[in-house]
Parts: sequence; structure tokens; C-alpha cells
Amino acid sequence: MTTQLAAVSNLALPAGFGADLGKGIGAIALYAIIGLVLMLIGFYAIDWTTPGKLSDLVRTGKPNAVIVTASGMLSMALIIVVAIFFSANDLTAGLITSVVYGLIGIIVQVLAVRTLEWVTKLDVGATIEDEKFAPASVVVAAVHIALGLIVAVAIS
Repeated sequence: MTTQLAAVSNLALPAGFGADLGKGIGAIALYAIIGLVLMLIGFYAIDWTTPGKLSDLVRTGKPNAVIVTASGMLSMALIIVVAIFFSANDLTAGLITSVVYGLIGIIVQVLAVRTLEWVTKLDVGATIEDEKFAPASVVVAAVHIALGLIVAVAIS
């Protein structure tokens, strides 16, 4: 009987487990909200700084706009994930650093991509509005992802 009681008592959850679980769920929700808001800001930053209305071009199925937008969003996600991953351990400080690093990363990403497009003299506006696939869209996509990785590593 004593052995059975000892086995059952070993199955008990540690003290404070419920509170820790609740805090963890709350942190996940807050970081998810911050991630979503930063992704929206990132999308609008790309949309605002890219010739043409990306959402309209994507909705109408312009293949190059889809490629450029998808790569831009992926690059923003890389930056945001790293900003969250390397945020402070304290929840409040972590949320603040995630927002600050995420916003700085988005700004740097947009400026770097626009600068590289200017230097390479790519006509991004004409490329993303083209009805047919344009190889230049792959170059722009690669630039988005490469610079997103660079900015993400800079945050870390």
C-alpha cells in the first residue's frame, strides 16, 4: 500500500504548475499578437515602398507581384522571429525589445531592398505588373530573402 501511495504522489504536478502554464499561454498570445502586428506593418511597408498596389496585383494574379510579395513577407517573418527569439527573458522587456527590434528590422529591410533595387536599376514597378513571369522577380525575391537573413542575424 505504501508503495502504491508513493507511486501516485510522484505523478502529482509541481507546485505552481498551473500559474506557470497560464503565464506561458499568455506570453504566447502576446508574442503572437506582436508578430501579427509587425507582419502587417512589414506588409504595408513593402506595399508603400514598392511601385504599384501589391495587394491588388496579388489579388489579380500577377505572378511577379506574388513572388515579390511572398519573398518580402518571408523576409519580414525572419526578422520578426529572430527579434522575438532574442528578446529579453523578462516578459515585459521581451515584448518591448521584440517590438523595437522588429520595427528597426523592418525599416532597415525596406531601405536595403530599395537601395539595392536602385543600384541594380531594376524596374520593379514594371516587373510586378507584368502579366507573364519575369526572371527579374526572382532576383528581387532573392534580394528580399537575403537581406531579411542579414538583418535577422544583425538583430541577434
